[in-house]
Amino acid sequence: MQFSKGRVRGGGDGSGPSDGHHEARGPAPTDMPRDVPFDDPWYDALASGWGEAGTVAVPVPAARQGQGQRPEQDDDLAAAEVYLEVQRSPAFQEVRSRYRRFVVPATVAFFLWYVAYVVAATAAPGLMARPVVGAVNVGLLAGLGQFLSTFLLTWAYARHARLRRDRAALELRWDTQELTRGARGGAA
Repeated sequence: MQFSKGRVRGGGDGSGPSDGHHEARGPAPTDMPRDVPFDDPWYDALASGWGEAGTVAVPVPAARQGQGQRPEQDDDLAAAEVYLEVQRSPAFQEVRSRYRRFVVPATVAFFLWYVAYVVAATAAPGLMARPVVGAVNVGLLAGLGQFLSTFLLTWAYARHARLRRDRAALELRWDTQELTRGARGGAA
């Protein structure tokens, strides 16, 4: 059993620890929104404040409606059509655009910084051997700068994703899941 934000989570057998206000399968009914089933894979994201009514979202295209019951192979085809519609949607294009606007320049900058370090180490050994403080030289500082820039780039990527893409991607994923469910005639 896993705990997430104080809520019991997972498919335990009911014999796990309980603090009295949680059931073995999920939070107390007063803690859980009534319209979100606990088995929902995005429950934790919704519990953390994502998907709130005050956010602006680009609409996702609606799935085809009124087709009635179809054979299973048609269900898979309908689900594939939903994914193609979502891929062409402005919401998906915006998420991809935000991703590319960060990743492409960051990758180019980091690659150039790495190549500059390698070229300087091989082409200008005198520069890299120049002492800065005691036994610390330019090459050592540049090498440590490689590690530092890796950590800074990782932090910047995670921050950018959290602030610029995660909410939109989660809403898009949620809408896609609902559209797929609707295209399959309400089947899970």
